Amino acid sequence: MQREEILRRAAEMLDQEVPGLDRDLLRNHVRRFLDRRDVYLSAREERGSPLYLFDERALVKAAEEFRGTFQAAIPDVSCFYAIKSNYHPFFLGTLARLGYGLDVSSGDELMRAVEFGPTAVIFSGPGKTPAELAAACSVSGRVTVLIDSFGELDRLQAAAEAAAVNVTAGVRVSVEDRGLWRKFGIPVSRLQEFLRRAAKCSRVRVEGIQYHTSWNLDTASHERFLNKLGGHLQTLTTAEREALHFLDIGGGFWPAEGEWLHAAVTPPGQLRHFVDPGILPGSDHRCSRALTIHDFAQGIRSALEKDIYPYWKPQIYLEPGRWICHSAMHILLTVVDKKSPDLVITDGGTNSVGWERYEHDYFPVINLSRPSLREKSCLICGSLCTPHDLWGYHYFGEDIEAGDVLLIPDQGAYTYSLRQQFIKSLPGEAVI
Repeated sequence: MQREEILRRAAEMLDQEVPGLDRDLLRNHVRRFLDRRDVYLSAREERGSPLYLFDERALVKAAEEFRGTFQAAIPDVSCFYAIKSNYHPFFLGTLARLGYGLDVSSGDELMRAVEFGPTAVIFSGPGKTPAELAAACSVSGRVTVLIDSFGELDRLQAAAEAAAVNVTAGVRVSVEDRGLWRKFGIPVSRLQEFLRRAAKCSRVRVEGIQYHTSWNLDTASHERFLNKLGGHLQTLTTAEREALHFLDIGGGFWPAEGEWLHAAVTPPGQLRHFVDPGILPGSDHRCSRALTIHDFAQGIRSALEKDIYPYWKPQIYLEPGRWICHSAMHILLTVVDKKSPDLVITDGGTNSVGWERYEHDYFPVINLSRPSLREKSCLICGSLCTPHDLWGYHYFGEDIEAGDVLLIPDQGAYTYSLRQQFIKSLPGEAVI
């Protein structure tokens, strides 16, 4: 690429700003947590700091809203919680009691799932080992195996023959023909070939189709793929379609408040940072808004009615993870050292979440000890021996001092499951 073309594209990138996070929306969001500050401070008094705070009220509300909204829009829906998003027993037990199934992606997750009574389980993911397929066969009455390849079909048939059981299964079809997402499933163009090969397996009954898109802020990816899938359904015989009973459309639904980012990590922000590495994130947080779950459900229903239901009317499976657990776990910390007016150290480090999340994602840090709806600049760092141990560049509060109790809300998704025993101990736990 020539210099002139690079400069032209860079100029275009600077014009593609991600919208700013609405300040009134942010303050109202913080206010909801300040209204319950006594609950969080009581948990700290009883259980110490740092803490994972599991919010039962938030979990039940999210689970019932998600399922109820989709059931109102689509005739026959079943929900399976994607336990990779947060596998703490608080989530698995609560959701099993609410009638959710569980979506697992490994033998370890399968063993966790079967501990929670007669809950239905779907087992997805590539590269299932012989031991994992044998484990699935050992609980064949409860698990549906979502087969990821032609070879996995053969291996599952062998495992089922060895166990002398029949296994209910589905087949995953790829949503992309190129790039990293090719690792999942079979090409949709080979769907009929797969079904005809599966029909020759004496122990495996393929009863459905799965696809999965991710990081969905809207329904565009579902609409595109359902249109593509509908074209391939037309090539199946009536008998082949009638043998299939479910369509698993995966998860990946983003919570309605959207993705909150530091301005510096958006495409134009990164470009500015390359030019001037000294730029630190300011208070102009960015937000890519997501659809409400009602609009997700309505959009997917419309796509099903247009492209799938004319040929096939399956039960719909959903695999929500992030949408369910995002708002149901918070992290509580205590300031142990104020090193300067704009730098504090907390007792908990980001090993609690397992990755350098807060260098990129923005979440409000709320000072419960000195509450205020005004956000101030300050580096909020953890106590690990690494400069990447960062909680945020700002806090909401009148001031911040050693001994103050801080809350980082909405940390339920892809944090606890990634935590690691690195340098410091992991937080304690409390259910609120």
